[in-house]
Amino acid sequence: MTYEPEVSGVPEVSGTSVPEPGGPVGSGEHAAWRLFRGDGTCRTTPLPAAPPWRRFSDAEPAGEDDDAPRYVIGAAETDVINAALHLRRPLLVTGHPGTGKSSLAAAIAHELDLGPVLHWPVNSRSTLQDALYRYDAIGRLQETNLHRDSPGDAPDIGTFVRLGPVGTALVPAERPRLLLVDELDKGDIDLPNDLLTVFEDGTFEIPELSRLPEDQSEVNVLTADPRRRSLVTRGMVRCTEFPVVVITSNGERDFPPAFRRRCLPLHLGDPDETRLRAIISSHLGPQALAGAEDLVTAFLNQRAVGELATDQLLNAVFLRGGGARLDADGLLKTLLHRLNSGG
Repeated sequence: MTYEPEVSGVPEVSGTSVPEPGGPVGSGEHAAWRLFRGDGTCRTTPLPAAPPWRRFSDAEPAGEDDDAPRYVIGAAETDVINAALHLRRPLLVTGHPGTGKSSLAAAIAHELDLGPVLHWPVNSRSTLQDALYRYDAIGRLQETNLHRDSPGDAPDIGTFVRLGPVGTALVPAERPRLLLVDELDKGDIDLPNDLLTVFEDGTFEIPELSRLPEDQSEVNVLTADPRRRSLVTRGMVRCTEFPVVVITSNGERDFPPAFRRRCLPLHLGDPDETRLRAIISSHLGPQALAGAEDLVTAFLNQRAVGELATDQLLNAVFLRGGGARLDADGLLKTLLHRLNSGG
């Protein structure tokens, strides 16, 4: 494979067939890759397999797939993770978008067999209350009215209480769950402090249940796990094993000292060339490296002048394996667009 002179720091790959101007779309070497041809003809075209990181299946929840790609991380970062596990302290993970902060949670859950990750994606409207539990008072009132003539047929209050990801993580269990608090820096400025008490005490109260009569002291409530319930006694949820907590941040703002003191910081830097190759091999197999040398070079050149995410490189390598023509002025420029410039 030969290379043409670089354009804007990205080497253009030659030796590929390009359709002639005005020729039929989809003709030439890359015809099979073009599922959509833009010619208005309806075809029942079978779609190829999705990339490994874009496959969804109820049969294999996140963290339970034995064939999950190996998470590529250095020894120093691994030591910080193990320290957080031993100390039962939250892990505060920072780094540029696309450095694998959220994927780290799935990797820990997979290796430690902690079940599906409990995911709390934080935004400006997020509250700790919603992450702990929700009570559907209106739904319960409607059901009560529907069963006014036969109160015994109405669903119990547990049907209208659902634990959120944080609440589910604090349910008593022999083994802890993994809780991913994603992009905490996007939340309200008081949210980190709101988490302190819960993380320190490992317990919270559901007042709607604690006010029930003594003969209703035990209630089975819904959880963040589909089709699973948990027994709550006297309205109190108290963990027996503190969950493994991974908190991610893109550094949009600082956290209070009291919060940072209770977390172990872990910064994930941009992977170097050696680690990039290992990541490609982990996700797409060693054979994918053979045709990706120019893509790795292009990625490193572009990243030197603007922020890129590792999954952008994985997307390019995956499409190359599917037969896509990638050059500096075409699809490669779209795939490796800078994240911090709008270009």
